[in-house]
This record gives sequence, structure tokens and C-alpha cells, in this order.
Amino acid sequence: MKTMKWARIGDIIVLNREADDPEALLEMEGVRSVIRVEGIHGPLRRPRVRVLAGSGTETVHKENGCLFRIDLSRVMWSRGNINERARIPSLVEEGETVVDMFAGIGYFSIPVAVHSDPGRVYSVELNPDSFELLKSNITLNRVEGIIEPILGDCREVAPELDADRVIMGYVGRTHHFLDAAMECVRDGGVIHYHETAPEAIRFSRPLRRIERAAHPRRVSLLDKRVIKKYSPGVWHVVLDVRIH
Repeated sequence: MKTMKWARIGDIIVLNREADDPEALLEMEGVRSVIRVEGIHGPLRRPRVRVLAGSGTETVHKENGCLFRIDLSRVMWSRGNINERARIPSLVEEGETVVDMFAGIGYFSIPVAVHSDPGRVYSVELNPDSFELLKSNITLNRVEGIIEPILGDCREVAPELDADRVIMGYVGRTHHFLDAAMECVRDGGVIHYHETAPEAIRFSRPLRRIERAAHPRRVSLLDKRVIKKYSPGVWHVVLDVRIH
């Protein structure tokens, strides 16, 4: 029998499969609704959600001292990056310009603005639903003077910006966006690059792709980490690199 797994996001319980008695979960303190995400669809990764008990799919979730307004019927919440969302702010230096190429609702941008002292954070997002929530979360966390939200394709937006640090916290086709990141990052700047790769090449393939995109500039590997297992034999990894 498949084990029931669940996560709590704000006052909503999210299940990985049907529950025999979802109403019983409403008895947990502060829980308003129980939902199941039945799939993620399209290039904008929109979820298909079914409410099993209670009502509502919008909530405010607190993580790492930051508040995130999210509507789980419109955008997905990624729990796999939770450690990265806490780690990256500790690396940002005072006055840095940061470009978050796949900002979503502010998963990385908000913690950077709240816990670091950047000069500016440019948060680029293509999905209008995510962008609306991003703007709401900037206000909710009172970082309007730090984050500039930009609605658009980061392949077009990023090359128009100059960054000390570029966050590429998306997996799927991330390597297709490396050229834009290289046009954006200054000499001596850092890129946090996420990718999914088979076990045997989980770090070597991402690094080769970065080096190819960076040429003729040099690449120094600062750190490499496994985020989680993505699928059988495939891992979600992140590489921190400096571009010279």
C-alpha cells in the first residue's frame, strides 16, 4: 500500500493521494482546507487541484522568517528547495545586485531581501499569476525598496541587466537559459545554477554546460549540492560558480 504523504502550507493540508477521511484532517489546529494536487501542466507549470475538505486554496505561508501569499490552485509551492532558500541569503554580500531569473512568487528573492543587504534584487517572472503573487509578497514583507519585479521572459530581460549574482532556481530546461545568464553576470560574479541530471553525470554535465556557455570566460566551481532525487536515477542538483 502506498504511504500517505502530506505537507502543510499555511493553513492548507496538501495530500499526495486520496484520503479515506479528509474531513478528519480539518480537526488539526488552524487547518482550513485539505487539497490534492492532481498534476502540473504546461510550460508555466500550472497545478490542477481538487479540494477534498474545507474551502479555499489561497493561504499565507511562513518560511525562514518570510511570509508568502500563495494560491495553490494557480501556482505550485516547491518544498524541495527549502534549504537553498535559507542558504542563498547567507552568501549575498552587502550592496550586491542580484538577478533572480525564475522568481516565481519570490521563493529566493524575498529571503535575500529580508535577510541580506543587497543593493537591488531584480525578480523576473513570466507567469502572470506568479507575478501577481510576487508583487503581493514584496509588499507583505516590506521590501518594496529592494526588489524590482519584472514581468517577462528572462531570456530577454536578463541580458539587459548587470548582476553580481544570478539565481537560476528552476529545473527542466535550465541550460537553455545559460546564455542569457552569461550576458547578465559581471566578471567575478556568481551564478547559482540548478539542473536535473542522471546519477553518473549529476555534477559533470551541469558544469560542462556552464563552461560552454561561459566561453571564453573562465569558470570556478565554488560549491555543488544535491537538492533531492527528482526521479529514479535522476537528481536535482545546484552548482555555485564564479565567472571570470
